[in-house]
Amino acid sequence: MRKYIGFILLAVLVSACEKQNKVEKEIAEIPLEVEVDRFDLAFASSSENDLGGLKAKYPYLFPQQYADSVWLAQMKDTLQLEINHEIAREFPDLGEQEVELRSLFQHLRYYFPEFNTPKVITLTSDVDYRNKVIYTDSLMLVSLDTYLGKDHKFYEGIQNYLRKNFEREMIVSDAVSAFAKSVISFPRSRTFLSWMILYGKELYLKDVLIPFKTDAQKIGYTQEEYDWAVGNESEIWRYFVERNLIFSTDSKLQDRFINPAPFSKFYLELDTESPGQLGQYIGWQIVRAYMENNDVSLQELLRTPEEEIYNNSKFKPKK
Repeated sequence: MRKYIGFILLAVLVSACEKQNKVEKEIAEIPLEVEVDRFDLAFASSSENDLGGLKAKYPYLFPQQYADSVWLAQMKDTLQLEINHEIAREFPDLGEQEVELRSLFQHLRYYFPEFNTPKVITLTSDVDYRNKVIYTDSLMLVSLDTYLGKDHKFYEGIQNYLRKNFEREMIVSDAVSAFAKSVISFPRSRTFLSWMILYGKELYLKDVLIPFKTDAQKIGYTQEEYDWAVGNESEIWRYFVERNLIFSTDSKLQDRFINPAPFSKFYLELDTESPGQLGQYIGWQIVRAYMENNDVSLQELLRTPEEEIYNNSKFKPKK
């Protein structure tokens, strides 16, 4: 009997893999070009006489409330000049990033047929790491000065849990996070469960849209942090359940387990061993379980209320 059940499970797994491979092949054949406009280089090589042309070509990057003197001063600013130099050195071209963005946009076109490929514009933002990628229907703005490598001198004074994701490999993952804001609504409920599954939906989007990235890169963990989360998944879930946190509306839970942080706050000795955002990680596993156990489309998932996802997920943490 065990051999029979094992054979059935293997057959189901093989069938699922074949179906997924077929989908990925169809996606790879979607005709699509990525246009990357290096505004960062254009601004770096411009002089006072070029400002009018830049403003005409990129009006959305020059807010009207700022006088020309602001931009002219920035062109000569020593820190800006150093940023320009470092970006030119680290990003002489964006070949690898263009390949990944093209794949992302192909996946978006497949799962969201109404998706219009945005124009990608690279720029600098004085290391505004809270807005590394900004997405609108027609534009995707990428701040290259937030992807110079976690050990870059510009990031001295920024905490390590943030710096670890200042790597070029994170551009496409951050692009999905920016897109997610346009298709995932904030939950009406303010329970811990709602916040977990909100981010679980975003991370599941990454499963679908950037399958070529590791799970650690999707959530912004090091591989060691991801392995810790997987290895302790059952204990994390037990902690949430035994302390009645799942349906709690305590806003402090967001800082303890949802928001980026050097570690999660169980108020136990193991805290410093843990990565932050473990609430996001558990929400991700709940959404994965829901999609595995229910026949729903990606769009249906995004519209489904958080509690309904939880109730129908049949989620069981890894032991």
